[in-house]
Amino acid sequence: MQTIDNFNFAGKKAFVRVDFNVPVDENFNITDDTRIMAAMPTLKKILADGGSLIIASHMGRPKKNPDEKYSLRHILKHVSDVLGVEVKFAPDCAKAADVCAALKPGEALMLENLRFYAEEEGKPRGLADDATDEEKAAAKKAVKAAQKEFAKLLASYADCYVNDAFGTAHRAHASTALMAEYFAPENKMFGYLMEKEVNAVEKVMAHTVRPFTAIMGGSKVSSKIDIIENLLTKVDNLIIAGGMTYTFVKALGGKIGQSICEDDKLDLALSILDKAKKNNVNLVLATDAKIADNFSNDANTRFVAVNEIPDGWEGMDIGPESEAAFAEVIKKSKTILWNGPTGVFEFDNFTGGSRAVAEAVAEATANGAFSLVGGGDSVACINKFGMADRVSYVSTGGGALLEAIEGKTLPGIAAIKG
Repeated sequence: MQTIDNFNFAGKKAFVRVDFNVPVDENFNITDDTRIMAAMPTLKKILADGGSLIIASHMGRPKKNPDEKYSLRHILKHVSDVLGVEVKFAPDCAKAADVCAALKPGEALMLENLRFYAEEEGKPRGLADDATDEEKAAAKKAVKAAQKEFAKLLASYADCYVNDAFGTAHRAHASTALMAEYFAPENKMFGYLMEKEVNAVEKVMAHTVRPFTAIMGGSKVSSKIDIIENLLTKVDNLIIAGGMTYTFVKALGGKIGQSICEDDKLDLALSILDKAKKNNVNLVLATDAKIADNFSNDANTRFVAVNEIPDGWEGMDIGPESEAAFAEVIKKSKTILWNGPTGVFEFDNFTGGSRAVAEAVAEATANGAFSLVGGGDSVACINKFGMADRVSYVSTGGGALLEAIEGKTLPGIAAIKG
């Protein structure tokens, strides 16, 4: 497989799929440029080699073409500033052949939002609500055919293809997977960010050093069931945290007050506990909780046993006993995956558990463990505590990382690796 370090971009036009889907305020000012900065090593390597850049991304979920709200024009100046060259702009990504052909070595161009075209995602738009199944099937078939043509068109702009958008690697979109088919193996590769993401996931899931501990948070068992099922065949320890704790506690007969719970998943929780036992996985649940009489940072709080939460109160974080138990398991680990905080970390009064987990992960990392933190809330959590530089890797992928943990093949990765 071709690698970006071994490829010389001199005199070549490189189509680079990035993930510049950054948050902006009402005045289109970027509020977090993490994704832009993450792509800079790849983009600068290409320019330094003497290549020219065709930068492509999506932003948001536009339903029409064009949609000013989601125009990449709003981030053009910032990208130019951090890249160090003036980035040209193609206002229509499907009509950019001439401007791409005119690019000289060292020059950069950004295409308009790829999702302005339905062909990028391969999803029909504008179907009537009362469309028949036959009409829906015909529309889907037509847009899939158009998606291939769109991918072929985008590929025609460049000599080589670089995918550096791990955040969209789980999508079989024109620019993330399909267009790779139009490049020879030696002319398509991962960017530095994508390469690091893929290596981090493989190090955790395929090249595990034991003991392997996964910390899974989140509010719903149902949203993490596929991940948990896959992890139960791989980990030594599985720490269940966050809101889904209370589904397990109730399934075991505990009192959870007003805590979040999926009453229709109690049997599922019991089956997970049973599977963990059969697989010799040490499944760790909280034993105490920090509870509140209202979902508010300023609510009254108490510490109680996790299975003895009174009516009118809800679990908002783990308690000190659970913090110590979680930390003990984590510190003995050599491979750590953390996805999801232990509580409502957005409220400062309920950050204790997540901070304790972060500290334990950092300590284990300092002692030689490999730690991967991923998933939107986990990343926000580790960043809130200013501890991102104390773990091995913080993933930029949300859904892509979760699907990789589930054991799924990601289209954007398969398109390069074959």
